[in-house]
Amino acid sequence: MIFSVKHALFLSSAALLLSACASDYVFKSNLDGKAINEYFKVGDVVLYDGEVQPKGQFEVLGLVEGEACQETQKDTPPQMAEARTNARKAAAELGANGFVVKSCFMITEADNSCYSRAFCVGQAIKTTNTN
Repeated sequence: MIFSVKHALFLSSAALLLSACASDYVFKSNLDGKAINEYFKVGDVVLYDGEVQPKGQFEVLGLVEGEACQETQKDTPPQMAEARTNARKAAAELGANGFVVKSCFMITEADNSCYSRAFCVGQAIKTTNTN
């Protein structure tokens, strides 16, 4: 029986693949499942702003705020979107599925912690639907 190089490569590749599948390989990761859930929690909170307002009945869970800080003059200026996202995170912590923006504004005067900041305040709400 004569084997060609092609057959030898095929057989050795198949043996290698089969031996890899048969091993007791365990996948380990430095990612924490709970941390991933926390990271994506904000996605469960609907943003209601301007023309888009909650429909139907809802319960107000509390007032929440979010901010984005520019720590030094050389840092990137604060973004209003980041302040809204941080407010949605705060709403999620209260168990809300909606955030109604009441006011967002920029503070351009420097203080001890921020050169400038974006700030959003609103209501954390629980709706029966997310329309």
